[in-house]
Amino acid sequence: MSTGARTSPLHERHVALGAKMADFGGWDMPIEYPGGGVVAEHTAVRERVGLFDVSHLGKATVRGAGAFDLVNSCFTNDLGRIAPGQAQYTLCCDASGGVVDDLIQYVLAEDDIFLIPNAANTAEIVRRVKAVAPEGISVEDRHESYGVIAVQGPRSDEVLESLGLPTGHDYMSFVQAQFGAPGHDVIVCRTGYTGERGYELVPRWDDATALWDALVEAMKPLGGMPCGLGARDTLRTEMGYPLHGQDLSLDISPVQARAGWAVGWKKEAFWGRDALVAEKAAGPRRLSWGLLVRGRGIPRAHCAVLVDGEVVGEVTSGTFSPTRKQGIALALLAPTVGLGDEVVIDVRGRQVAATVVRPPFVQVQVRE
Repeated sequence: MSTGARTSPLHERHVALGAKMADFGGWDMPIEYPGGGVVAEHTAVRERVGLFDVSHLGKATVRGAGAFDLVNSCFTNDLGRIAPGQAQYTLCCDASGGVVDDLIQYVLAEDDIFLIPNAANTAEIVRRVKAVAPEGISVEDRHESYGVIAVQGPRSDEVLESLGLPTGHDYMSFVQAQFGAPGHDVIVCRTGYTGERGYELVPRWDDATALWDALVEAMKPLGGMPCGLGARDTLRTEMGYPLHGQDLSLDISPVQARAGWAVGWKKEAFWGRDALVAEKAAGPRRLSWGLLVRGRGIPRAHCAVLVDGEVVGEVTSGTFSPTRKQGIALALLAPTVGLGDEVVIDVRGRQVAATVVRPPFVQVQVRE
């Protein structure tokens, strides 16, 4: 175990399964399990169903009269687009337009907003919102009050239904339910980070183990399996989903990362608004694209991208796609590079040819 790393409520379950553990955002989390590793886990999610412990993700609450308006004035997306019972992807930016974090905001009620930021950024998100919260609104870090378990894949509904949990609600909506004994509450949200149909379950911290055990048993007849963060990364890269710290950062704005769809451009105020409006109007100095490797070679983050021997950008995320069985990457490229262009990726001194494409790299049914 990583020295000083925090552990999820399911840590003992991962150790008992023989998972390969590693530090992720300051948490000791499973990267893969015995019995096939990343490729087998990835394939299970694409074809059947997989189960992820993502309890390292942050949790925070913003409560009190005016909570809705406060959160809406901080983050980029427009909460006015959704209603109670719905969730939304959004970004926390600084004054420069750089991304402090990307997160999901759940509207439980007008006066009760639940946030799920990334593990390493939770305290900073709470600090920033708390600093501008007026009297009467509480902003609390609830990182170790709740677990998060993701059930992802085309057979995910069957798993939840076998346990009496709600299914079939609209994409990015959630239902508050109970699991097992009365009082064991769980939020069931139609979200995920894999591109497949699926759900993210948010139980109380102390209830997470019983829920995990039940889900593991329920998916066995369907050919499902526990999946680590290694498969989570290959799945999200195939979809072109950004990872904060690589594809989004204080140096990579939503405009550059093609995340402008998560910006409420018509809102009067949100952190970073002036800088982002100016960047959008002027045109970004670089833009995120997908790269599809031709032939052998697996690109990795920070690999240079070249055209005619000149550097035109850099890979932000790269991996081997188990679905396509070839190398894929996300990269920030100069505006002179466009869809269909041929480029070269410098992979540890080896020139690897690739084609510029627009993600996703696979076709899935996430919203259906």
